[in-house]
Amino acid sequence: MTPLDPPGGPAGALSQQALASCTIGSTPVWGPPVARGLLATLLDPGRPFPCTFAVSAAKKNALRFGYLESVHDDGTWGPLVDILHDYLDCYQELGKDTSLVVLFRPEEQVLSLEAYFERFWSVLQFLHEKDSQPWPAEVPTDPESLWWEFSFAGTQIFVVCNTPAHLTRHSRHAPGFMITFQPRWVFEGLEPDTPRGARARTVIRNRIRRFDGLEPAPELGNHGEEGNLEWRQYFLPDTPDGTVPSCPFRARHEPAIGDQTLEADR
Repeated sequence: MTPLDPPGGPAGALSQQALASCTIGSTPVWGPPVARGLLATLLDPGRPFPCTFAVSAAKKNALRFGYLESVHDDGTWGPLVDILHDYLDCYQELGKDTSLVVLFRPEEQVLSLEAYFERFWSVLQFLHEKDSQPWPAEVPTDPESLWWEFSFAGTQIFVVCNTPAHLTRHSRHAPGFMITFQPRWVFEGLEPDTPRGARARTVIRNRIRRFDGLEPAPELGNHGEEGNLEWRQYFLPDTPDGTVPSCPFRARHEPAIGDQTLEADR
């Protein structure tokens, strides 16, 4: 059994109606079984999942799911724009323990980790290019900057990718390609210098050691901490000695006010 395959239990029996209420966008036939598999893993008491925020969200029905047909065909990614918009319109109503989980149709052929890395950043670049709102003024556009974070619709978002090619770092494995979006808002009050934040990080890191059988990846750090680059946490290497390629994300050109005026006059 792979880490995100359903071990059975209450999540596996989740009703179609209950799961539908947690879904944004259309639901393909393959979608509910994959979502139930994820929920079963998050709620498995015999093997605590490292991310306590995800576990809490699953218990509170605060996770939201979206489905896409192919990680390889960007022609199928269009619905993601509306899915993410709809989630960002309602996430604060769900409470601090919430995430949007976007599941892609599982495929028989597993690609290399490098291929999935390229696909992951292609999805984020696609979203960025389709974003109708400007990049937040307070967020640097260079991913090598200390305070950079992926943003969409004016909202800063922490992003996590799981793939079928993650075979050693089990907490980043999924039967199909999967991207989780967590608005920065959910981490407010959990900064590393707060008692709750420090406690949460200790618990999560200990759970990683047990779940993965590995030390937490050195890429994991604290937002805004010297030496930490946020983008390196999004897609982790599969082994302790693995390396993360350079970040391919490129911010689009935002026209100056004068350029916008000229464009409007045409």
